[in-house]
Amino acid sequence: MTPLPARAGRRCHNALNPLHSTVYFSPDLAEELASLGVTDRNAVYLAVRSAAMGAVGPGTVTAAFYNFSHELITRHLPAVWTRVSPEEVLAARLRAADVTLRRLLGEDAIDSPELAEAAELALRATERCTRHARPLYAAHADLPVPEEPHLAYWHAATLLREHRGDGHLAALLSVGLDPLEALVSHTATGKGMNPRWILATRGWQPADWEAAEERLRERGLLTADGRLTEAGVALRAELEEQTDRLDSAPYEHLGADGVERLTELGRGFMVTAVSAGAFPEELLGKG
Repeated sequence: MTPLPARAGRRCHNALNPLHSTVYFSPDLAEELASLGVTDRNAVYLAVRSAAMGAVGPGTVTAAFYNFSHELITRHLPAVWTRVSPEEVLAARLRAADVTLRRLLGEDAIDSPELAEAAELALRATERCTRHARPLYAAHADLPVPEEPHLAYWHAATLLREHRGDGHLAALLSVGLDPLEALVSHTATGKGMNPRWILATRGWQPADWEAAEERLRERGLLTADGRLTEAGVALRAELEEQTDRLDSAPYEHLGADGVERLTELGRGFMVTAVSAGAFPEELLGKG
């Protein structure tokens, strides 16, 4: 088998993950959860992403999500499970994914052989994902694979996202970045979320953000004006390389040609979705 090019798995993940993530920003998801009595934006996200684990408490979700404030999570969990069951949330999430993908991609793409091919390749990659020490992946791996190709593709992208994400948390612990330091340093790369968006959705206060910046400065990782130092750039690179190693099995299983094809297909669907307004303009950036 031809060896994978460097960072091929990461590039494939970056092509698939945005399409998966569209559902979390979709008005269709908000409508589905509102019909079940869940209207708070943060409660929706926490319920939707944790539902595969069952009606677990805030401690479990804080551990699995890593960079959310425990205080934010305790405001919504387990209270949300008194209004709606995890099974109802999962069904609503799948309905929202269906409507969202049809709206963003169009019916021609939904019915296309390319989307069916992407679903088959992505599901094949998941055959080498592993459950141990990966709680969010393992919980989602227990869910049935939808029959429709676009939903099967979204499901496979979910599995690959959470598999890499669980490994990324292990890498964060390894390099010594706590939840907010991880967010601050990622934003400092220019590729992370806008701080205002993080504070609004992750439950942190401006003082928490400033304290994390100061800790990174004390470690020589961040400059006075909020840019990564040379050491900070090296640490973030090490973090991503560790994540790549922990997430290599699915892409090695798919092989170089399969990864290249899945990346090509995924990028096409991602560009279409982004062009259709899948994400809010204020999501990314340092401002």
